[in-house]
Amino acid sequence: MFQTLIEILPGVLLGGFVLGCVYAMIAIGYTMVYGVLQLINFAHSEIFMIGAVAGLEITRALQTHVQQPYLLLLCALLGASATGAFTAMAVERLAYRPLRRRGATNRLVPLITAIGVSFLLQDLVKLTEALWHNEFFLKFPSIDAFNYTIELPYDTQLQVKSIVVVVISLLMALLMYFVVNKTRLGLSIRAVAQDPRAASLMGIDPDKVIAQTFGIGGALGGVAGVLFGLQYSVLSPYVGFIPGVKAFTAAVLGGIGSMPGALVGGLLLGQLETIGGTYLPLLTDGNIGTEYKDIIAFLILIVLLLFRPQGLLGSAAPEKV
Repeated sequence: MFQTLIEILPGVLLGGFVLGCVYAMIAIGYTMVYGVLQLINFAHSEIFMIGAVAGLEITRALQTHVQQPYLLLLCALLGASATGAFTAMAVERLAYRPLRRRGATNRLVPLITAIGVSFLLQDLVKLTEALWHNEFFLKFPSIDAFNYTIELPYDTQLQVKSIVVVVISLLMALLMYFVVNKTRLGLSIRAVAQDPRAASLMGIDPDKVIAQTFGIGGALGGVAGVLFGLQYSVLSPYVGFIPGVKAFTAAVLGGIGSMPGALVGGLLLGQLETIGGTYLPLLTDGNIGTEYKDIIAFLILIVLLLFRPQGLLGSAAPEKV
């Protein structure tokens, strides 16, 4: 038994790293919005789903015309990121901004709004796909070049699409870090996050910056959706819920509001979930199945909120007097 556990460990770690990269990209979208508005945008999981569906439809439409697989993937990523950004900015403009302008101080109000928006987006995608294709349980088109398997040491196999997911995820994380910390837009985002009223007195339009922040988060969600579809194939209007909840857990794990924390939390959660889902059936002789891996994220969230609510890389909020 012990020998078997050791032999499969490299493959398990690789699988966890790929899954963690997807969680990290979604978590960065959560943490950017939270950093500016102190709002948990639960509708972000549906923006991720819409990006996945948009990427699927673009790939379907272009697959017979674009023979270069990487160009095809680039078109899907660009289309999904644009769709995700537009959807996120529309949600902010139509759902959240009116609440801010009315001076809603109860944080429960935008939270309920986010949940309502999630159901609305699910049903809109379900209706669109049902009318268009008479189905809404979809399968991401297979691209042969990305299904090629590379043989690694220790009898470990790695598909090209897994490498693509990791590379694009890490590049997007680095790009977001550069945008937030090294650009004028990033400076405006940090200023609005610190004090919107003071930022407006310095000539920054908080509403515009908030909309741009939602757009960046939505674009990341769209890219993550395409990578999820490429890696795991099966999509539906409900596919965003579980990855969204786990990405939120990853953001809390790393420290909600911290971009490096979102990356670390996503990678760590991906490893814990994959290791648990693989080893639990082996260690319990099949009495606990792989499906119990979903419980791991929720257990981590509960324990973290009890003992370190600020997360691994987060800092405790200062008490205002």
